Amino acid sequence: MFGTKRELMVIALRDTDAVADELREALATADERDRPGLERAAELLARAAAVPDAEVRGRWALDRIAAAGHTGPADSVHAVKALRQAEPGLSLVAAVQLSKEAAALRAT
Repeated sequence: MFGTKRELMVIALRDTDAVADELREALATADERDRPGLERAAELLARAAAVPDAEVRGRWALDRIAAAGHTGPADSVHAVKALRQAEPGLSLVAAVQLSKEAAALRAT
């Protein structure tokens, strides 16, 4: 076990399914006054749920990199260092992957 570092898997967690169920229940009993707002909320939730996990992780990484004060390329060595300083539990492998996902967002 000595000399090995456990890798941290980074996943995007979402509760969109649970929230969608709640919205469907609310819509089933909604009156005409509340229905348009609930339908709009359901549309927004569906749009958010359709965002790929890589984009969610990339946004998260961009936020952490920016909060650490890094303003250069999101996939640079300095960005990876800033990300790991902001989130000390990240492995080097995870931080590099996150920085690549962040850079891909900036490129679009």
